[in-house]
Amino acid sequence: MSNQSVSSQPLSISIQPDLGEIKRVLEVALLTSQDPLTLQELKRLFNEELSQDILRRLLEELREDWTGKGVELVNVASGWRFQSRPEMQQFLDRLNPQKLPRYSRAVLETLAIVAYRQPVTRGDIEEIRGVAVSSPVLRTLESRGWIEAIGHRDVPGRPALYATTKNFLNDLNLRSLEELPPLSDLGTLVELQGSMDLLPAQQLPVSEDAETESIALQSSPEEELTDTVTTD
Repeated sequence: MSNQSVSSQPLSISIQPDLGEIKRVLEVALLTSQDPLTLQELKRLFNEELSQDILRRLLEELREDWTGKGVELVNVASGWRFQSRPEMQQFLDRLNPQKLPRYSRAVLETLAIVAYRQPVTRGDIEEIRGVAVSSPVLRTLESRGWIEAIGHRDVPGRPALYATTKNFLNDLNLRSLEELPPLSDLGTLVELQGSMDLLPAQQLPVSEDAETESIALQSSPEEELTDTVTTD
């Protein structure tokens, strides 16, 4: 009788993940999070290794599941989040009336210059607008979390260089600067989607004379500002 060799290696059993359960966990995590969640953060919810392709597919399915409801799943610069739809804001305001900020024309024009010509210094902004930029204008945008100093231009005086933040993109429901709308539409976008936070979302109305104008930018040189940036 011949001896038969028996492999000592364990049998490999492929267990398919329960995608329905994974999607349910994603939904709960996103609904209860105060901040957007990245794919890397969402992957930490599960013991098994999930590819980003699977996560994206499930997130897209989840987004479709909420189509037509008062809450939507969106992908912004900092990750994925649930938020109320803009048309629901009028009803949410009845539960929690708020005196929302109103932004001046100077603030919106400065924001537009930083967004479309970044990185820029205070001097660049003043040259494009043709008027001096007051410190309160920059402080307003910094306190709102829409712009920040990212370094200094390597010239005498080392003026601060300003750029927009991820929070600016989040508040406008954008994933990257490439998704910025035409310049003439920026004021309307800020007005309609100024702060789309997790339940309830807020809208940021703009005063009647605060519509962003593109004249200053359109009349400025087309070439981009090139800088040597130094950080502290």
